[in-house]
Amino acid sequence: MPAVFRPRASLAARFHPDLLLWGPLCAAAVAIALLQGAGGDLWLADHVYAWEGGHWALQHAWVTETLVHQWGKRTDVVIWLTLAALRIVLAREPSTRAWWRPLDYLLIASVAGPLLVSWMKSWTDVDCPWDLARYGGKHVYVELFQSRPAGYGPGQCFPAGHASAAYGWVALFFGLGAVQPRWGRIGLVAALCAGLLFGLSQQLRGAHFASHDVAAVAVCWTASWLLARLMLPRADAPA
Repeated sequence: MPAVFRPRASLAARFHPDLLLWGPLCAAAVAIALLQGAGGDLWLADHVYAWEGGHWALQHAWVTETLVHQWGKRTDVVIWLTLAALRIVLAREPSTRAWWRPLDYLLIASVAGPLLVSWMKSWTDVDCPWDLARYGGKHVYVELFQSRPAGYGPGQCFPAGHASAAYGWVALFFGLGAVQPRWGRIGLVAALCAGLLFGLSQQLRGAHFASHDVAAVAVCWTASWLLARLMLPRADAPA
């Protein structure tokens, strides 16, 4: 008789599903309102810019540009390809059936969030800090959804694309959690730490404001939540 996938009661299953979506989204909305509407973005960037000596001293530093930015992206790709290879191998072993759907979910959800972020960047028209005259660039600061002055061209910095590559792995909370709740929690912490590292590194380079990173993790979490509802079984569903 073929193995039947019986999901464990994960942390996600202990809360109403909508709370896992709207709780983080409301927190993100408040954070973005404080950072953009109340000037938090500029306050933080002003201090970072001053700390770096009145220019983006870390824009091309080896740690921020090469290690975290370039090699960080490559590491993300390697992790995804490793999971894809693992999924192919496990497909030949019926005894590993419990992992099939979680791995399928992870392969899709981990890229869905970053792809949504990339699409949003194409129309939100928000500049990076290094584009602004305030920080050595040429543009005035324009908030999200405000009209841009003529001749500026499109801004493509909101949400944060690089951080989304790491935040896409918040899907581990649902994917690993469907098999072993503790692994899901560990995966979530790892994804948030990696996203924070990617995001802070880009802020130090002048590539993003803090709100850009908050928006990135919110988009990735939403995509992960939606796909989990579509692809992963509920812990209380009949076997």
